Amino acid sequence: MNQRIDPVTASVIQGALDNIAIEMGHKLMRMAYSSIIRESEDFGAALTDETGRQLCECAFSTPLQSGPIPGYIRNILEVLESRGETLQEGDVIMHNDPYGGASHGPDVAFVVPVFVQDRLMGFSATTAHHLDIGAQTPGSCGIVEAVDCYAEGLQFKAVKVYDAGRRVDPVWHILNGNIRVPHLVVGDMEAQIKAARIGAERYRDLVTLYGETAFRDACSDLMDYSERLMRAAIAALPDGDYSAISHIDGYLDDPDPARRHLPIAATVKIRGDSMTVDLTGTAPQVSDRPINMPFVGTTDCAVWLTVRSILLDSVEYGTIPQNAGLIRPITIVAPKGCLANPIFPAPVIARFCPGNQLADTVMKALAQIVPENVSAGVGNLRIVALSGLDQSDHWVHMEIMEGAYGGRFGKDGMDAVDTLYANTRNNPIEDIESHIPVRCDRYELLDDRCVPGRWRGGVGAVREFTFLSDAGFSIEGEGHSVKPWGFDGGAEGRPARMLLHRRDGSISDLPSKVAYFQVKEGERLVCEGPCGGGYGDPWQREPQAVLADVRDGLLTVDMAQQDYGVIIAGGELDEAATAAARRRQ
Repeated sequence: MNQRIDPVTASVIQGALDNIAIEMGHKLMRMAYSSIIRESEDFGAALTDETGRQLCECAFSTPLQSGPIPGYIRNILEVLESRGETLQEGDVIMHNDPYGGASHGPDVAFVVPVFVQDRLMGFSATTAHHLDIGAQTPGSCGIVEAVDCYAEGLQFKAVKVYDAGRRVDPVWHILNGNIRVPHLVVGDMEAQIKAARIGAERYRDLVTLYGETAFRDACSDLMDYSERLMRAAIAALPDGDYSAISHIDGYLDDPDPARRHLPIAATVKIRGDSMTVDLTGTAPQVSDRPINMPFVGTTDCAVWLTVRSILLDSVEYGTIPQNAGLIRPITIVAPKGCLANPIFPAPVIARFCPGNQLADTVMKALAQIVPENVSAGVGNLRIVALSGLDQSDHWVHMEIMEGAYGGRFGKDGMDAVDTLYANTRNNPIEDIESHIPVRCDRYELLDDRCVPGRWRGGVGAVREFTFLSDAGFSIEGEGHSVKPWGFDGGAEGRPARMLLHRRDGSISDLPSKVAYFQVKEGERLVCEGPCGGGYGDPWQREPQAVLADVRDGLLTVDMAQQDYGVIIAGGELDEAATAAARRRQ
């Protein structure tokens, strides 16, 4: 590929693009009203060219927010063209169509076209998860009984909220009148618009500084560079087909077996410097339950994120331009009508955890050819919506419950973190308790749950909430019936669990999905996170590492002996007894 511009100038332009996206992210996070954006950072920010090809994205945003932005923009362009509408300076477009690029309805994008001397040069876009989008029950997660997309909340398909700089008031009236917490949600939306406008202004200044020709040449060269890196990484792999299968819980309490224990299949096909990820064998869509994954916005992002992270690890490769060139060598195949490519209007709002399991399945397939680049099975996440009424005013809060990574070559699994394409941050207890009538009584790593491996699995966390007023909650999750996979002799991980302690003293063991459920003041919700799978033979683990886990409360002395052949007496390692025990294995 011939270079169009000198690499130094291209690199400077890339650095400027990256900094614009980072500034957009910081401004959005600091202006946001809700903790899901302000604290958990469940948002995206990116710049594209005028066709929707990604040029950069905010480095600390969520992959499942920034990654879909090109899909949003492509669909916006298609919809506007079909209507005969044109873009103008000063427009702001709102879009959340889950079959038009958005991965689900609560992830609303605000897109600002960038004009330079009356020529459309690209788009500045922000996305964010909103606390409520007018669905059938409070909150924008845990809508686990939606029968179609229309039950999942308001849908906005390339709607102008500013037209040539003029605010379109009727749209804002609809938003304020149909969302349960408009002071938070609409406030977050206004923050998104401001951040996207800042990005557009910086984008315009950058093009003006270098000139349109130089800017376009640099972007083309940078995409080609990213493509060459990905092709070289794929070409280094042996040709062949590498398959894996995993399962999601689905609806464990549903009598219909077609809704329980559903397979996700992935075959990675390597041919020279190209890769096809074939999802044939994945379960059919569940047409009246929202665990389906939109192909554009969820399925594609889960695959791209996994392949890029495993083959082009930033620890080894450093900073790589995150642009459209990275995905050119990768083709994704998913049969129409399966979980990974549903047919409208199948509901999709609870696609988050199935998509994370898809990413884990692709990683499991790649483990066969790049075993030192993967982790063992990942403990999936859960999302909890807490809500209630203060007189006639709603309060709504959203919590993303961490999972855990499996062990990795040379490293233990990471404990109590959001995994794979999630990448959100935990919400501080102080923030929760200062905004809603809920007390967090416990937030800590699980005791005595460490999963054996030469490099142990990551340990999940437990959170215990006490409701300080009558309220409600709903939950979407996975991983109550399926253990994360162990690798190369490591043990399988541990599933998640949720318990509801009622005022009468009874305890309910909850499934991984709970539709809106009312609770009384004083009742407690206990959420135990999953533990990731182990990597490698546990009896090869360094005895001192086992001792450290015992001292940290992650293992008991008996577990150390049984799982690792490590003998600990009086709080110290008995090296002679350990050596003898391991010889007897």
